[in-house]
Amino acid sequence: MNPITVDEIHRTDHKLPSLPAVVIELLATMEKEDVDISDLCSKIAKDQTLTAKTLRLANSSFYGMTQQISTIHDAITLLGFRTVRNLATTAALIGVFSSSSDNGFSVAPFWRHALACAICAKELAPHCKVNPEQAYTGGLLHDIGRLVLATQFQTHYESAMAYRVSHDCSLLEAEQTVLGMTHAKVGELIASQWRLPLVIQSAIAGHHSATLADMSPTSFVIMAADAIAHALDFSNDPCDLVPSIPSGFMERLGVDEATLFQVFKNAERQFVPASLVLNP
Repeated sequence: MNPITVDEIHRTDHKLPSLPAVVIELLATMEKEDVDISDLCSKIAKDQTLTAKTLRLANSSFYGMTQQISTIHDAITLLGFRTVRNLATTAALIGVFSSSSDNGFSVAPFWRHALACAICAKELAPHCKVNPEQAYTGGLLHDIGRLVLATQFQTHYESAMAYRVSHDCSLLEAEQTVLGMTHAKVGELIASQWRLPLVIQSAIAGHHSATLADMSPTSFVIMAADAIAHALDFSNDPCDLVPSIPSGFMERLGVDEATLFQVFKNAERQFVPASLVLNP
């Protein structure tokens, strides 16, 4: 079997579900200071499915609102634009990639882990002087390359998974050996084609880096969040394993044990109400 090429990844873009235009705009606002919130509010409201899912999350027990939030405008007023942006982006991304592949790859554990990683990244970010919203989005999308491989290159993906089992090696080693590139690289290519903010592209590319030298602060946060989410087993996947992290990583992250324990608690508290977005 021939390795997958960069050109082949680029050609999958037209086969992937299209991101709603409003989501692309929401993601682009992460790098802008001057945002027309009223305009984005109107665009979200025009998508009935997206609005319904966003409001379901806004009214979840996690936010503890004493009054019912019935419009996107109300949600922004009561929760803030950044929170609603995260809710809408999460609902939209999961919505467009919600079907299971016929090769046995189930998207449910995938998105449970992605959502958990996003929550952990958001909780870690302030302690590491990283933008929490960018960390959240990077965490949500960190494994998007794996989803692309499983759905668009099924035969290759099955071979990589078989190699992993037969050689008792890491997922990255199996991918690099069989596919010629890892899901982190595939994710970076897809994020670039979607024109996501550069900080998100870099975070996706570096969340499994073997060395610390070239990692961005956001990549540090997402690598740590990924390990935490795996360790807490949010995915309910019996094959879930905690990924290895480079030597000296936790020292470089600069987060003490008490802070990590608080991140664990906060993530566990937030996950159940946040996982409402996973429901149809």
